[in-house]
Amino acid sequence: MRSTRTRLVLAAGLVATTAVALSACSTGSGASESTASADLEIGSVDLAAAGCPASVVIQTDWNPEAEHGHLYQMLGDDYEIDADNKLVSGPLMSSGEYTGVDVEIRSGGPAIGFQTVSSQMYTDPDIMLGYVSTDESVQLSADMPTTSVFAPLDISPLMIMWDPETYPEAETVEDIVADGAVIRYFGGSAYMEYLMSAGVVPTAQADGSYDGTPATFVASGGKDAQQGFASAEPYIYENEVSAWEKPIAYQLINDTGYPFYMSSMAVRTDDLEANSECLAALVPVLQQAEVDYFADPATTNSLILDLVEQFDTGWVYSQGVADYSVKTMIDEGIVGNGPNDTIGDFEDARVSELFDKIVPVFEGLGTAPAEGLTAEDIYTNEFIDTSIGLK
Repeated sequence: MRSTRTRLVLAAGLVATTAVALSACSTGSGASESTASADLEIGSVDLAAAGCPASVVIQTDWNPEAEHGHLYQMLGDDYEIDADNKLVSGPLMSSGEYTGVDVEIRSGGPAIGFQTVSSQMYTDPDIMLGYVSTDESVQLSADMPTTSVFAPLDISPLMIMWDPETYPEAETVEDIVADGAVIRYFGGSAYMEYLMSAGVVPTAQADGSYDGTPATFVASGGKDAQQGFASAEPYIYENEVSAWEKPIAYQLINDTGYPFYMSSMAVRTDDLEANSECLAALVPVLQQAEVDYFADPATTNSLILDLVEQFDTGWVYSQGVADYSVKTMIDEGIVGNGPNDTIGDFEDARVSELFDKIVPVFEGLGTAPAEGLTAEDIYTNEFIDTSIGLK
């Protein structure tokens, strides 16, 4: 299944971009040619003592962006940027204190040839954690089983968007479909396969030719609808797409009856037990990093923008989008504690609901999950600290 993280491509040739060059790094503020962790005193969280690797390698599913802010929040001043390999590394910090290990954050999407994160994790055993949506975890469970341990996004920002001037009465995807809209999306997206199988979107009104650019949406004059991300496209289309520059309306895919966890952080299932001591210490650090990021995202967003510029994949990400993304993720509940006071945990009922809905779809597509797989196999709340949440 192709990753659903693909965003607006505002430069030609992005699909052909790969990260294969090996060259020197540029460094962050105050960094030497190598990570300065040897000079740091370990704080209240000692990940080295908990059995974590000297460098915790994390594979993301797209270019650096605000949705990944909790990861970049864990980097202090002494980081190193490897622009050619689209990664950044440095001492892994927890609320400003060194944890005894380093972290390496790798970009996805164009940096890994648009492969799934699951396949990248099974290609490179150095990757400890990767962004794997719960539907991807189900679909690829037979050959690349993963178990999610932390959900940075409580609700997916994935959406269907449309022109409110063309469809002034529409509030849902079903409304625009009833009015005759064709919905353009990335072919192979699991959520659309479900919406078609459930009769929410007629097959005749689903167009899998979306390529990530605004051109076709603009050319339709508002007649067609399109997939996007609530944390980015509403701002981009109104402020940065010169041929549009007006509001769009949307419905979150979560609200169409497809409650998947997008970009949840997962390990290879067979490695779960061996890494359990490390994860028990590391997952609360991830939780706290997300709380700290949303309390004050400015410094981390500056790093994200610098990484986007230096990685130079052809993707454009502005300060305006980053600021909009942070606000929207909070306002829409895309990031939040859910029904309790804890950030990053999984709701059992939601995972079970998705599992029951998506398994028949994948079986119909010829990508049946592993025999005997249950919803409980693809996630765990074992390592979550229930006392950590957004206030």
